[in-house]
Order: sequence, then C-alpha cells, then structure tokens
Amino acid sequence: MSDSSDAHVRELGALPSRRAQVTDALRGAIVAGDLDTGVVYSAPALASQLGVSPTPVREAMMSLAGEGLIEIVRNKGFRVVEPTERELDEMLELRFLLEVPAVAKVTRSGIGPEDAARLHELAGVTVEAARNQDFAGHVAADIAFHVALLELGGNEQLVALVRSLRSRSRLFGLSSPAKTQFLLETADEHERIVELVGAGDVAVAERFLRHHIAHVRTRWARS
Repeated sequence: MSDSSDAHVRELGALPSRRAQVTDALRGAIVAGDLDTGVVYSAPALASQLGVSPTPVREAMMSLAGEGLIEIVRNKGFRVVEPTERELDEMLELRFLLEVPAVAKVTRSGIGPEDAARLHELAGVTVEAARNQDFAGHVAADIAFHVALLELGGNEQLVALVRSLRSRSRLFGLSSPAKTQFLLETADEHERIVELVGAGDVAVAERFLRHHIAHVRTRWARS
C-alpha cells in the first residue's frame, strides 16, 4: 500500500458548495476507475490536485465511506472498495426494482415545463462531458440526471438508496478508445428518457430505462 499524489481528478474552480463538489468529483473518479484499488490516497495530496484545502476532502471521504465506496485507513487516508461481480449483479437487480417503477410513477403523473427543462439541461451536461472525454465529470453528471428524475417522485429514501447503488457501481473501460461511441450513445439516451417521460408513455419509458440501466453490466462490465 502506498500514498499516491498522482490521482486522476480534476482541479475545481470557484464552486458554491465545496464539500459537495469535492464529493462529486471523488465519487465520479472512483466509479470511472480513475482512482485505483489497493492504493491509499491521502487528503492533503488529493486536496492539492483539486485545488482546495484538506478539510472538504476529509469531509467528502467520510460521506463516501458512508456510501460504501471507500474505507478509511486510519491516519493515512482512504482506499477504494472494489465490489465483487456478485455484488455488482445484485446492485443492478436492485436498481431495476427501484428505478423502473419510480420513473413509471413520474411518467404517469407527468412533468411540468420547468422540470422538463431542468432534465434536458442535465442530460446535455452528460453529453458534453462524454464528448470532451471527461469521464469522472460524465459519471457525476449521469448520477445528477438520474437523481433529479427520481426526485420528481417525491420519495427521498428511494432517491438516497438509488444514489448509493449508482455510486457503488463501476463503469469498467469507460476511458477505453474502443468504447468512446458507447459512451456517447449512453449519454444521448438521457434525452430520449426525458422525451418518453414527458410524453407520458409509461410502458415504453419503462422498457427504455431498463435498457439504459443494463449498460452497467453489458457495455461497462469488467470483462
């Protein structure tokens, strides 16, 4: 085990919520595979790369440990937790059980122009990040999009659980040149989801969302 100051995380600019943005940046880097397993990362080293003080990094580490993404290494930093194949399959199954009915409920209830505009905006961020090959940024934007969609259903406990499941998933090969087109197609699917939800087409929205969620174990599987 060794400390590493060469982690692939982006420098942060002036942001309204430093702790939240640091948490999003680290979560995205973990899901995208930019932070390696078996390496102990220190708060000061990561803070230097992110352009922040160590305090919000330590706070973010505690949040991510609570999500099961990392484990704290006493007096050293943290280490990324690597889920097993079985755990990844089980998390996917839970996402099917939770997300699909929740989005069906939102579709059935309908969404207003402001909510639709917000979702389109978030969908656009995922596409832009994919085009720029900003992999950690894409992960953060992807989670933000799905969370915003689920929040329209009004079940805060479900949203928190799905956020945790999405964060604990892994998108293997995300930065692979061979999968660049997959990344763009997956990002574009967010716009289609908004269109189907806005149209009130429950059955088609459910099928398409299942297809979209399944990518985590098809296009982005470890193998």
